[in-house]
Amino acid sequence: MELSETKPLIWVEKWAPNKVEDLILQKNIKEFFLNVVKEGQLNQNLILQGSQGCGKTQTIKTLCKITGQDVLFLNGSSEGRYLDTIRNQVINFGTTVSMFNEKKKVIFFDEFDGTTNDVMLCLRGVIEQLHNNVCFIFTCNNINKIIEPIQSRCVVLKYTPIPKKEIPNMMASVFERISSILNSENIQYDKKVIIELVKKYFPDTRKIINDIQRYSSLGKIDSGILVSFSDVNVSDLIKNLKSKNYSEVRKWVVQNCSGDISAVFHKLYESFYDSLVPSTIPSAVLIIAKYQYQSAFVADQEINLLAALTEIMVEVEFK
Repeated sequence: MELSETKPLIWVEKWAPNKVEDLILQKNIKEFFLNVVKEGQLNQNLILQGSQGCGKTQTIKTLCKITGQDVLFLNGSSEGRYLDTIRNQVINFGTTVSMFNEKKKVIFFDEFDGTTNDVMLCLRGVIEQLHNNVCFIFTCNNINKIIEPIQSRCVVLKYTPIPKKEIPNMMASVFERISSILNSENIQYDKKVIIELVKKYFPDTRKIINDIQRYSSLGKIDSGILVSFSDVNVSDLIKNLKSKNYSEVRKWVVQNCSGDISAVFHKLYESFYDSLVPSTIPSAVLIIAKYQYQSAFVADQEINLLAALTEIMVEVEFK
């Protein structure tokens, strides 16, 4: 009895691009990967650096499908954190010869900035050892966490920040892609709402697609959902921080910590220049940076956000 192929239920996977032309990338990065397609294989060590959801991982998945190269996928935040993974999986994969493919193999470390320094130091020699047979690809959000000897062995492609002159065209491409997905799924939608969604979360295309899939369960996407991704209003928060009203600050946190925490931190950061004494802004920025980084690991976002605001309330001076 043959098993029928099941279609992916997650739209990010279901509607993943199958060719480089469909990837939403900066012009120079797209041209780089179009040349890879012409060459027929990935043959350079690469670091793809950029914010979450901007297309780093999808780029490599698409390229490997096109080139047909053998791939070992590792996550730097999980199995890629262990030296045994390098000694066993990486070296075994890299030293065996493929019976059906003469192209270089690809070892793809996703979220490589989440691995350990010991793994990076170990890989330094492994990259040299396997250079004839293996192409190493790394993705990261923060390239400063990757040691220089690894960086020097790779071509670095920066997905973000995106040059301002390219943002309008790229946002238009995201809108066209989202519209195409919704049309294919027979979901009714208001173009203005999709535009607002793109403007809010660009360049995190993955989040936009995940959100439209969630909203599509309502049967249509219209202005009724705008409240669910409206901008965080920090004006009342600033007043309560200034007056050191802890109980009201805590209430604000409870009401606003269920959404995109990174957006909350960024909105707060933007408010500093109008609400703080200039000499204390650097201290406030350091506090935000510390707690925004911690938000990727903490078990309770509410406590982490409240701790950040409490430290700001105590340490900085408001106008």
